[in-house]
Amino acid sequence: MTDSHHPDPDAWYPVAPPTARKGRGAVTNLQGRYEVDQREAFDDGWQHVDGGGEDHGDEPGEPKLRTEVFEERAKSILTRNQSPDIPFNVSLNPYRGCEHGCIYCFARPTHSYLGLSPGLDFESRIYAKVNAAELLAREIAKPSYEPEPIALGVNTDAWQPVERDLRITRRVVEVLSERQHPFAAITKSSLIERDLDLLAPMAERRQFMAAITITTLDAEIARTLEPRAATPARRLRTIRTLAEAGVPVGVSIAPVIPFVTEPDMERVLEACAEAGATSASYIVLRLPWEVAPLFQDWLAAHFPQRAERVMSRVRDMRGGKDYESAFSQRMKGTGLWADLLKQRFHNAVRRLGLNERRHGILDMSAFVRSKTVREKPQLDLF
Repeated sequence: MTDSHHPDPDAWYPVAPPTARKGRGAVTNLQGRYEVDQREAFDDGWQHVDGGGEDHGDEPGEPKLRTEVFEERAKSILTRNQSPDIPFNVSLNPYRGCEHGCIYCFARPTHSYLGLSPGLDFESRIYAKVNAAELLAREIAKPSYEPEPIALGVNTDAWQPVERDLRITRRVVEVLSERQHPFAAITKSSLIERDLDLLAPMAERRQFMAAITITTLDAEIARTLEPRAATPARRLRTIRTLAEAGVPVGVSIAPVIPFVTEPDMERVLEACAEAGATSASYIVLRLPWEVAPLFQDWLAAHFPQRAERVMSRVRDMRGGKDYESAFSQRMKGTGLWADLLKQRFHNAVRRLGLNERRHGILDMSAFVRSKTVREKPQLDLF
């Protein structure tokens, strides 16, 4: 029995505080906003008893949450946008969901459209568009198709772990190479090096450029923030490998998270410049839809002492809200702290000589609408 001054600790929380899963970014399987039936979590006490209840996959002998891959035959493959703050109009994503498990990923809410959770489902239930290359070849062969550079892997990483076996992105790149169709790619994966036999010649013809996302150089933070992406050191090596192969490569510091990755900004830029990056960009933390509660659960699990401070600074840049979706604000934020961040970035970029060499617009002049097929010689009948 407890007195009124020292209540039972178990009564403080109707649900156990979020606990991290080894190798996963999300700490919960938050319900998607389109689900009809609403669920309310309740801790019946078994979560605290020798591995009973929900499995977190951290203790010896406990099964881990396994990744499931589902084949999807997409009806279309090119996505068009008219957002003024995005430097491309056409994108292609070979996968839905991403095993990298980056807790901050703005694409997490798209799993809600599938009736799945933007949380653990997003990083453990991957949909592979197995007909992506076929659809792309058909689309760009249409007489009505107006060629312009394609952005590859913007929503979910095109070289995520399942690509090693499925090779869907590889086949997409083969189509783009055959047709000499320019494209740009962004990734956190060193697997992009596998396709340098195709990418390097395209870069030489000004048909390809790449960006590597690096949020922090701190491997321990990266391990929880983006658990199945390449380590920061490995990504730096990928920048060097691409640059040495003649590929124009930049770094995307995205997202900048106050008091978590933000202190690392200048060091990231310095390391990337030394590795061979010639351009840089940054995006402040974005928390649309379900990403906000998922990220706050992650903060509670990994940075409980600074969680309130982080969210307070995020709201300072978002007009007092968790997120502001206006085109003029969503990428960089507003206010004093956002202005200071912008100043720090530009000072470092200027000092390091980044963004000075412009690689120009990707060259569309060699685009071939249909794959060239040698005509068979006609046989003489006489």
